[in-house]
Amino acid sequence: MTVRFRLLGPVGVTVDDRAIELGHPQLRCMAAVLLIEANQTVAVDELIDRVWPDGALPRQPRRAVQHNIPLLRRALAPVPEVALTRDGCGYRLSVEPDAIDLHRFHALLAQARAAQHHNPDEADTRAAAALDQALSLWQGKPFSDLAAAADIPWLCALRAALTARQRTARLDLTDIRLRQGKHAELLAELAAGTASHPFDERLAAQYLLALYRSRRQAEALQHYHRLQRVLADELGTDPSRPLRRLHEQILAADPALAAPAPEPATRPPVPRQLPCPPRLFAGRSAELVHLDRHMDLAGTVAIGGTGGIGKTWLALHWAHQRLGRFPDGQLHVDLHGFDPAGQPMSAAEAIRGFLDALGVASCAIPADLEAQIGLYRSLLAGKRMLLLLDNARDIDQVTPLLPGTPTCAVLITSRRHLVGLAALYGVHLLNLDVLPDPDARELLAGHLGPDRLAAEPDTVADLLTMCAGLPLAVRIVAARAQHHPTFPLAVLAEELRDASARLDGLNAGGLRVNLRAVLSWSVRALSPQATRLFSLLGVAPGPDISLAAAEALAAFPAAQLRTVLRELEIASLVQQHVPGRYRMHDLVRLYAGDTAQHTLTEDTRDAALQRILYFYTHTAHAADRLLNPRQDSVPLDPPAPDVLPHPLPDALAALAWCNTEHACLLAAQHTATTLNPAGWKLAWALETFHARLSRLYDRLARWQAPADLATTPRRGSASGPSAG
Repeated sequence: MTVRFRLLGPVGVTVDDRAIELGHPQLRCMAAVLLIEANQTVAVDELIDRVWPDGALPRQPRRAVQHNIPLLRRALAPVPEVALTRDGCGYRLSVEPDAIDLHRFHALLAQARAAQHHNPDEADTRAAAALDQALSLWQGKPFSDLAAAADIPWLCALRAALTARQRTARLDLTDIRLRQGKHAELLAELAAGTASHPFDERLAAQYLLALYRSRRQAEALQHYHRLQRVLADELGTDPSRPLRRLHEQILAADPALAAPAPEPATRPPVPRQLPCPPRLFAGRSAELVHLDRHMDLAGTVAIGGTGGIGKTWLALHWAHQRLGRFPDGQLHVDLHGFDPAGQPMSAAEAIRGFLDALGVASCAIPADLEAQIGLYRSLLAGKRMLLLLDNARDIDQVTPLLPGTPTCAVLITSRRHLVGLAALYGVHLLNLDVLPDPDARELLAGHLGPDRLAAEPDTVADLLTMCAGLPLAVRIVAARAQHHPTFPLAVLAEELRDASARLDGLNAGGLRVNLRAVLSWSVRALSPQATRLFSLLGVAPGPDISLAAAEALAAFPAAQLRTVLRELEIASLVQQHVPGRYRMHDLVRLYAGDTAQHTLTEDTRDAALQRILYFYTHTAHAADRLLNPRQDSVPLDPPAPDVLPHPLPDALAALAWCNTEHACLLAAQHTATTLNPAGWKLAWALETFHARLSRLYDRLARWQAPADLATTPRRGSASGPSAG
């Protein structure tokens, strides 16, 4: 975890960029005092003097300290490797000094001083880097959110001393930059500084030198005379001897003031930013051909698919196999669209990184984002380069990064289907599906070797079935098997066989190789309605679901349901494999069911199951009446108020519906008989359909389930959702 304590600005603490609330102002002030004196004992009396202003002491100051210390401990509890302990007559906060910006600031200033003793050719570069880092730590006036700090003498004195050190560090850095010949880029900063600090003669000297070196001698002399008058009028004094000497040198055009000779021009670097290719790669031959064709014709392809489907690996494999097409280099950025940190990279940050990679000096980068985008596209114009924009969140994040030249090729990967890019820019979409079984087997053999697979063919088949063609799952299984090379694969298969625990087993010990975590990043980006529907789909019976059945399951209006399903489809969490029918990848479905257990109440899950079982039972009953109107019907309970059976106008429509929904009806029958004895009514409603199609095995299986249930103890009472 990355821990950062802030004192050079508002007082605060973050853990992995997540803010930790410290509490009321006295607690924040106490935390600041202990952080300033990190790893030193602060006496109780000193704490009292430094936390409460004169005249605002509590009636019992020591008791107030004793009351606040446990509160501060509780606030700091989420921060690792930090301890607040009693030490004699005071308290000590044990913490790594480098995690506190104030102590880091002092350490970097010491580094800058020490750099002057290094190789003279490197001294200024080292010192400038340290000073630049030190100054970047400042986020405003020290302790700026502590209103009482203005009335506490110790904090006021410390704030003044720190501010003085900051100004000195800034002046030291300016001296170095002037020695490095960066006078032109300093002019605006120095002009603003002299306006804010008109009596600072060191700053004035730097400004005069920068003006002179920028061929603005007259302005330099004017500024000197202006400063001379201000010093005389306000302070009754003359400029210092060093400033007068500089004035004389400017008048005489002393060669000693000349800027250092510029370094010889170098060619801009050729960026080679692609990460290393996947060591093992299997299948995807059709997709590689697809990329070849469309990267030649359109120049931009967006690869979409669920987490762990292998989008980045496909892009990297293709790119490394075709580096010769891009002699001017390759740019790569991970946009963190779906990431543990939860914060996608901004387009501005990505553009800045690309400009750095293209050799643009920081002083030449415009401040305005639109100007940066224009410069970036100008640099790419006419170049044969490849851009890999990995892990994109949405089209708004990607659009500013698209080059304006047809000579550059762009590969985009995202868990979302970026349909908007196709509509706006003609980007070709490549939707990645699971690996076929032979390719998944080849990938597993690449990790474990063909001999180990040949020794347990049935177990390997089971493992591949449980991975369901998801490359990440195959790689996790392979990694776990490699960790125990002498164990039979059957040991791992037995652990994964239980579907309820399979996601726990598909974890190789890191967030990026933990299938549950990887899928959670996709769900985290959903709207509340889509998250609820995703969870409900995890408990729905059957391999897929129709729009009408989903409407009963979720109790959403039809128009809203289509919108929410579209969101899940764009997020690659469901697939509309045929018009109006939706399915999930097996492992995504397991995760959806897992999410339902943790985010939905038991009553909510039971009510959803009851609605969809009502839907299947009542529609199947209506179909049965159309297929065999002479057969006696079984009385059914009324459907739930928000459940409408699927309309069936005639026997042909009834037959088609039964055939389309057959797998879901069998699954619903199993669910119904498991939850309630009245589930046999769905089996009865399917009797005519099975008889017409001679589905004797299905008839037997459907009638056997209630018989088995009758002789099997049920958990609890028959209060579950009824099929009738």
